[in-house]
Order: sequence, then structure tokens, then C-alpha cells
Amino acid sequence: MKLSPATSTLSLTVLAMLAFAGNSLLCRLALRSTPIDAASFTALRIASGALVLWLFMWRRGVTATGNWPSAGALFVYAAAFSLAYVSLPAATGALLLFGSVQLTMLGTGLARGERLGARQSAGLAIAVVGLIALLLPGAAAPSLPSAMLMLLAGIAWAVYSLRGKYAGDATRATAGNFLRATPPALLLAGLMFPQLTWDMRGAAYAVTSGALTSGVGYIVWYAAVKRLPATTAASVQLSVPAITALGGIVFLGEPLGWALAACCAAILGGVALAVRPSPPKS
Repeated sequence: MKLSPATSTLSLTVLAMLAFAGNSLLCRLALRSTPIDAASFTALRIASGALVLWLFMWRRGVTATGNWPSAGALFVYAAAFSLAYVSLPAATGALLLFGSVQLTMLGTGLARGERLGARQSAGLAIAVVGLIALLLPGAAAPSLPSAMLMLLAGIAWAVYSLRGKYAGDATRATAGNFLRATPPALLLAGLMFPQLTWDMRGAAYAVTSGALTSGVGYIVWYAAVKRLPATTAASVQLSVPAITALGGIVFLGEPLGWALAACCAAILGGVALAVRPSPPKS
């Protein structure tokens, strides 16, 4: 049975959001439950993602594109992401990551002269307050160094996403950027060789994260995003921390306290208001 365009787009979008949430869950599961280290996880994730994306390009009969600055941003994102998840719970990490991504992109728009309406300004303020509240000392506060690493990962991913707007075919560009990011990831693992700890189960999680929830996930997302309005594409990504929180409870046994839930509501609700376009003036 052939799916309607709307059903197909919805299916692709749901699969992509599940894949993005899966990245956080797999990384946290590997670094919490197995001896594998963050540098090895990063190298395996990027290398396996590069392989899957290269194979996809080869099957299409096209070449990968990309560029070194974007590959650098991709590497910084992946390395900081893994290092942060050594101690961050899955839900907190995903919330910091996607909050940082959206706020960085909104801030870049403002720096380029874009203007926010009253509702959007209020949403941005609410999201910033929620992010600050999450980082304040308290029962729900994450480790500050780990939180800063995840915020850095979000900024790097935002830079990568903004550069991707001008990269032409996003899938070809992503394939090329993963290929370029593989040597720095292997170099990072080499520099940390004395601290590396190998584990087959952790390696399997890393390869799954790279090949399936990253490589295939990005292919599915770029297929979906072509059919979505820009504001919808930005808004739908706010579901990822919620999916991750649910997955953390179900698969990792992580608690979701009231403080974290309140910060989550403030950050995601505020960003949702901020990315929603103002109604046209009559």
C-alpha cells in the first residue's frame, strides 16, 4: 500500500526524532554501563556514520561534498557530546543540547538583523531563564563541566546546521563532512591512547549510534525536512528531549524530578514560542 505524502512525511519525521533521541540514549548507555571511553565512542560513531553515508552516496552514484569548517564543527559536536555524557543523565544532556542549538540559531538570526515579535521575545526570555535555572546549584543541577561541554556541543551543532543551509544537497554534504571528521576523531583517540578502554558491547552501541541513529537518521531527516516548513522543522526537534527523557526512564532507569521537568517545560516551551513566526501584519 502506497502511503500518502502527508503520512510519508509524518513517518519520516517520527523516525528521525526517534533516531536523534537514540543518539543520546546509546551514548549514555555505553558510557554509563560499559567500560568504553568517550574518545573511542566518538571515533567509532563518526567512522561508522561515515561508512554508512559513503555507501549511500555510492549506491546513488554521486559523490560526497562537504567542507573542512563544517567537518570541524561536526567533530567538536560529537566529541563534546560524548565527553559530556560520561556523567550527564540522558534527559538532561538532550535538553541542554537542543536548548543550546535553538538558542544559538535564534541568537545568530538576531545578530544578522532579524527581529522578534513580542511573543517570540518572551519565549526567548523564558527559554534562557529555564536554561539558567537548570544550571543553578540544586538537587537537579548537572555537573557544571559536563553541562558546559554539552552546551558547546549544541553550539557546534548549530554552527554545523547554519552552514548546512548553503551546502546544497544536505545528505551529500553530511557524508563528506563525516568522512572529513573521521581523521580528527581517530587522532583524538590516538592522543588519549593511555586512557582508552575497549569493550565490545560499548563498541556495538557506538557503531549503532553512528551507522543507524546518526547515518541513517540524518538521511531520513533530510528526506523529511524537504517537505516541512522551516518553522515546523525547528519546532518538531523540540520533541527529542521529551522522547529522550521517556527513554531514559524506561531503558536506563533515570528519574525525572519536578525540578528537571519544570526546566524542561520552560526551555522547550520558550523555544517553541520563539521559533513560531509572528502573524503577518494586516
